[in-house]
Amino acid sequence: MRIAIGGIVHETSTCVDSPTTMSQFEFDRGIIRGLDMLDHFRGTNVCTGGFLTGAETNHFELVPLLRASAFPNGLIVREDYESLKQEMLDRLRAEEKEAGPVDGVLLDLHGAMVVAGIDDGDGDLIQAFRDFLGPARPIVVTQDLHGNHTHARVAAADALVGFDTFPHVDMAERGLEAATIIARTVRGEVQPRMAIHQLPLFWSTPCQVTKHPPMNEVLQRVHDLETRPEIICVTIATGFPWADVPEAGSSILVVADDNQPLAQETADELGEWIWQRRERWYAPPLSIRTALQRGKANGQFPIILADHADNTGGGSPGDSTEVLQTFLDLELQDALLLYLVDPEVASQAHDAGVGKRISVSLGGKSSPVQGTPVVAEAEVLAVSHGAFAYDGPMFSGLSGSMGTSAWLKIQGVHVVVVTAREQPFDMAFARSLGISCEKMKFICVKSAAHFRAAFEPIAGSIHNVDAAGIHTHDFRQLPANKRTRSIFPVEIPPH
Repeated sequence: MRIAIGGIVHETSTCVDSPTTMSQFEFDRGIIRGLDMLDHFRGTNVCTGGFLTGAETNHFELVPLLRASAFPNGLIVREDYESLKQEMLDRLRAEEKEAGPVDGVLLDLHGAMVVAGIDDGDGDLIQAFRDFLGPARPIVVTQDLHGNHTHARVAAADALVGFDTFPHVDMAERGLEAATIIARTVRGEVQPRMAIHQLPLFWSTPCQVTKHPPMNEVLQRVHDLETRPEIICVTIATGFPWADVPEAGSSILVVADDNQPLAQETADELGEWIWQRRERWYAPPLSIRTALQRGKANGQFPIILADHADNTGGGSPGDSTEVLQTFLDLELQDALLLYLVDPEVASQAHDAGVGKRISVSLGGKSSPVQGTPVVAEAEVLAVSHGAFAYDGPMFSGLSGSMGTSAWLKIQGVHVVVVTAREQPFDMAFARSLGISCEKMKFICVKSAAHFRAAFEPIAGSIHNVDAAGIHTHDFRQLPANKRTRSIFPVEIPPH
């Protein structure tokens, strides 16, 4: 048995104007080709790493094509996407010419990829492989929890397997699950039949953390359904509201063994249960000062604020200044901001050197929505070219780069200024600069929830705050030019 593997992984925000280009995919080895994929992803906590494990446990040969990933950002340039897609298909064509047909394809995708002129980038890529393979050979796809799933991709794939966790600590597990499904399909042990139930629902981020209520209740029902006869897998997707596409929103995917009506009945059952409880998945906005007051009343430190409206992990610019300015206005001591994107100031700190004081105009440069720059005197405590190795649960085994970076101190507030727009999945990069997050009293992370996998064990309390930012969680402010249905809590208001 020979199974081809590959993917283009991108979470695309249509709320930002900056396009995603080939150079952003190429940054920090974001494109891995051919046999290099085997060495690069072996033992890593990403779906492709799980494909490799699945090939060993299910005894099939891998045909590695190409895996490309880029930091979340705006629309992917059409020509660059088409180039990556064509290269994947050309590699598959060459492999088949040399060694014969593959038996199926495993794709590592996200589920919220949007290309200029293509609203459903994931669906377009899956369909391209379906056109190449024909109707008989299986395609199994791994997807992020935050996919905007469509009928088109459900029709083109045999099975979509979504993450069970947020933060996403089970990516390799889902890759292994997908590999097992495709192996069983090729052997004739199962015949996957898939159904979708779309929900007119934007799910508030604080209510999605799968370790805690109410989200753990949803996942328990997902896992209970997966124990039923003939059910192969069940996926809950909470959607990605910052992509204005026709089928934006939450959804349920169910794969059953040669029983599409059962798959649809099961998806509808879970979808109706979720919809009847829609108020439980909604969290009203929380201000920075209110969150700090709640944290101080709790009396445990560090108090961690998640600046989710400027979550670079969703494509936001990462340079909003409201939290930083509030920290300074309140004269907080032992406060830390991870990370503020400002290549200009990062280079300025490098030029000055460690121990020097510099006058900065920090952040607030990408959009008026992100606030105004903070003008201050800052001490340069450390500088870095940005290379580090992830050591938290989420991307363990992979390396990363924040680009030209610096650790600054303004009054009692520490700020890590970076060039790359990436959220703090763990504390590894901060530690590489010499920062002990555990010793801070106040920490702001430009993230929605992924930071929790590493930061929750040290947190006194965690609060998602609604500071000014392009990726506002007041969903009523988001553009809806293409969305085709009314959504809770926008057109369908909460009580």
